[in-house]
Order: sequence, then structure tokens, then C-alpha cells
Amino acid sequence: MKQIWIWCWALLGIACADVRAQDDAKAQAWTQARAIVADLDKIVAPHGVQESYKTRIGGIDQWLTVRGQERDNPMILFVHGGPASPVTPTLWQFERPLEEYFTIANWDQRGAGKTYGEAEPSKVADTIHIDRYVDDAIEVAEHLRRRYGKKKLILMGHSWGTIVAMKAALKRPDLFYAYVGIGQVISVRENKRISFDYALEQAKAHDNEEALRDLQSIAPYPGNQPITRERIIVARKWPQYYGGLSAYRSESAYYFDGPRLSPEYDAKQAKDIDQGSLLTLGRILPEFVQVDFTDVKTFPIPVVMFLGRHDYTTPTAPTAAWLAQVKAPSKQAVWFERSAHMIPWEEPGKTLVSLLTYVRPLAR
Repeated sequence: MKQIWIWCWALLGIACADVRAQDDAKAQAWTQARAIVADLDKIVAPHGVQESYKTRIGGIDQWLTVRGQERDNPMILFVHGGPASPVTPTLWQFERPLEEYFTIANWDQRGAGKTYGEAEPSKVADTIHIDRYVDDAIEVAEHLRRRYGKKKLILMGHSWGTIVAMKAALKRPDLFYAYVGIGQVISVRENKRISFDYALEQAKAHDNEEALRDLQSIAPYPGNQPITRERIIVARKWPQYYGGLSAYRSESAYYFDGPRLSPEYDAKQAKDIDQGSLLTLGRILPEFVQVDFTDVKTFPIPVVMFLGRHDYTTPTAPTAAWLAQVKAPSKQAVWFERSAHMIPWEEPGKTLVSLLTYVRPLAR
């Protein structure tokens, strides 16, 4: 009997060793893959810039990743979405061509990505307010101007980041040549209504009983009930399933799995993306659902809106209507016919051409 147990423990040890060996092999494979991406993305141009560093912003250390083939090119400050969905771990998927014509600064906001790991969540929690993010964005812009010798920057926001960026432009227009909105938020409640109606229409058209049950469980949406995290999860699921996040796709694994190949992020930092979402979303939600720019009738700097024809994450109708009536030094709508919400990832070529055509001339 004793020998049987010895053999059992021996076999168990062999099995565990085999699992560990497989895990080590997988980890090594991912490390090698990231090294290939890092080598391809390396900026070797004599006057280029490739820096990833943390600096003190709003009382905490926050991370910036700055890249470009020519440091004298106009500089873009990219304000990412989410909240807490940094662009940095997926910039390798689309940004390299843009870096030939712009120096691009990607900022991991408070509670997001690499910045999440720089402060105890308990110390950051009480600072999760839209106005604090706006002040952070202004501090980042001022820091970049000093560090890289720029008179002004181009300000670009995506999704949630458009709220922060628009408010920063309204508060400190002197810092920016122009504003570019991608997946622009104008009215959160109106966006949610349009998105829900689209999902319901698609579910009926496809006889999707599961979707209909889910959607009817939160109807009318948003209605007069509180917009809770639980209702948001249901309301987002089905518009995205019907191509409202990435056009013609029911899933966007390329984006959500992208950090696994990022040379800028290690495994812990990639996991911190989810932790940042848990930290920020519930706290920012009461302010987020009240955001409404429809009463902004004048804008102090040139404004360019990139509009995904199939975007039902931040639907484009409110943005197109706002842009038609706003007074600004100049304004331009650019429609992306093969995109939903993830325009730079979905149509990177047109993103570059549009930035060169409509935005770069504003920075001369």
C-alpha cells in the first residue's frame, strides 16, 4: 500500500512538472513574440523620439509613452477612452505609420494601465472625478510643451477621452492648435438611447430571443431609472455584438487581447487594466451619465470629428448634429464608412490620411 502511494505521488509530481514546463514554454513564446513587436516598433531615426516614463501629474505619478520618427513634427496628445482603457498597450497595432508625421504622446490616466500601479487604489479612489481628469490633461499638456519645446499641441480624444479632452480644450484653448474627436461623446443619455434602440432593432430582425430577453429586462433604456453598472453591461453587450464596437464583427478580441503582445506592458500591467476599470467605473458613473455638450454653441479652437458610420457605442447622430450648429474657427466632419467605434484600429490608413489632410495643416 505504501508503494502505491509513493507511485501516486511520483506520478502527480511528474504531471505537475509537465504543466509547469508547458506554462514556462508558453510564457517564453509570448516573451519572444513581444520582442519581435518591440524590434519592429523601435524608433531608430536620428531625430526620432521613443520614451516611456512616469512624471508627477495631479499629485501622483502618471505614465507617458511618447513616440515619433521626427521630434520636430507636430505633437498629438492622445486622451484614451474607458474610463481606464489605455491606448498604450495596443498602439503597436495601428500607430507606427502616424509616427512618421506626428510625435504622439499616449497618457495612461489616473487609475488606468501603468499608472494604476503607481499609487494605492485607496489613495486614488476619492480623486476619481471628471474635473480632476481634466486638470490632469492640462498638466500633461503643459509638461509636454516644456519637455519637447512645443508651442502648442494637437489634442485628440477617443470615447470617454473625448469628455476629458473637450473640457480641457474649453478650459485652456491656448494650449492646443486643434481638437480631434474620435467616437465623440456629446450626450451620454442620448447615446445610450440610440444604442439601445439599434440593438433592439437588430435583435428583432435576427429573431435573437436571448438578446430580446436581455434588452427587455432593462427597457425602457435609459428611461427614468438610474443608469447602473449592471444595466450598462446589458445595454452595451448587444450593440457591440451587432457590430457597434468594431464594424462587421460580433467580438473585438484583437483589441482586448492586444496587450498580451505589447512591448510596453508586462503581464501584471496588462491585468491592471481590468483592475483600473473596477476602480474607476463605479465612481465616475454618476458624473459620466450627466455629461451633455449640446448647449456648447461655440468652440474656441478648430474642431475635427472622426465619425464611424457603424458606431453604436457612442452613436454619431448627436455629434453630427452638434457639429452642424457649433461656431468654431473651423470645423470638419470625416466619415469612416468601414468603421464603428474603433476607427484608428479599423481604418488606420484613412486615419493617417485624414490627419494629414484636415489636422496637420492646422499646426503650421
